[in-house]
Amino acid sequence: MKKTITLLVFLIAVALQLQAQSKQPKQLGLPGDNLNLYAALKLFQESKTLEDFEKAINDPEQKINNLDLDVDDQIDYINVVDKVKDDVHSITLRVDINNREQQDIAVFVVTKESNNQVYIQVVGDEDLYGKNYIIEPNYANEGRPNPGFRSDFDDEYIPAERRVVSYVEVANWPIVQYIYVPTYRPWISIWGWNRYPGWWRPWRPYSWHWYYGYHYNFINIYFGNYSRSSFYRNKNWYNWNYGNNGWRSRSVVYINRYQQGFYRNTYSRPQSLQEGYRVSRNRVPMNMRPVAAPSTRPNNNDRRPTARPNWSDRDRPYSRPEVNNRPQTRPTPETRPTGRDRVERPSTRPAGPDRQRPEARPSQPNQTNRPVARPNPPQRTAPEARPSNNGRGNRNGTGTTRNND
Repeated sequence: MKKTITLLVFLIAVALQLQAQSKQPKQLGLPGDNLNLYAALKLFQESKTLEDFEKAINDPEQKINNLDLDVDDQIDYINVVDKVKDDVHSITLRVDINNREQQDIAVFVVTKESNNQVYIQVVGDEDLYGKNYIIEPNYANEGRPNPGFRSDFDDEYIPAERRVVSYVEVANWPIVQYIYVPTYRPWISIWGWNRYPGWWRPWRPYSWHWYYGYHYNFINIYFGNYSRSSFYRNKNWYNWNYGNNGWRSRSVVYINRYQQGFYRNTYSRPQSLQEGYRVSRNRVPMNMRPVAAPSTRPNNNDRRPTARPNWSDRDRPYSRPEVNNRPQTRPTPETRPTGRDRVERPSTRPAGPDRQRPEARPSQPNQTNRPVARPNPPQRTAPEARPSNNGRGNRNGTGTTRNND
């Protein structure tokens, strides 16, 4: 009987723990958590050229690039490189780890078929997102590519409205029309290690929870237009990229750092989630905002003191709170402290209408040119003024004036 009760208590504890963990923000636990590919695909759709796309994805105002793979506490610059084969564009996002090695982040695979249909898939690199992490638009003729609608935010989240697109609509994206112009030359970024554009100013990376909270406000837009896929639409591309002598760039330095746990510190500030959520709240139209804010309930492994949060420089609020401890006007007699808290100070000046200027001390008979001495405060006794050299009197040892007449 006791064993049965003990087992029942153990199962209840495990169920409660799993329930608490299910309310946690979803994360891959990989460095790819700091580059939201849903946001990257949305930005790709809105860009006109690959040059514009490269500039926008590195724009600090967009807050899409949050990668620090070289572990220098500064955001890495993402290069964009396009390789073309058989009307297939393999547009790669890449980061320079040092002056010799590069690491692929993700690839935008754009394929144009003979009937002028165009489809796009964003494939996260296996070193940053795991295997088969694929995101694509919600194509009209396929319904829901992934029945579970699994996402990196919340496995159970379903958008308020799912918008489907057609191949024709994707073909009309400005950037798609740009790369399929007959005179197009494949874009290869000229920037790299210690060679950056003049406008580039790196910044400190955000914690992942701040980054998650910021993009949570766009969750209806991301999941309403894009979804996860479970298969590659272009079967040849995988071999072109991952096969022997493929296009993929992989850094040994990055792999060693990942195995040593260098990128785990980004998950150390769960208290910053609500701050990131607040910063982007007003950037999303009211009808596209999520119904509720993300939950920050910690699990047993992430329990921290509930004291004042220790914000990092990148997790601080963007606007300082209005604090004004000074009174707007000087206190009136009615607002001054009374009773024991009031301190009465003696006045050294007479008050009221009878206050008059004290009379000057009379001068000596033969000292008409002697200056008149000013009265001193009553607390002190001022010494008698000395006679001037213009008088006829002499000084004796007592400091008084003697008349020669």
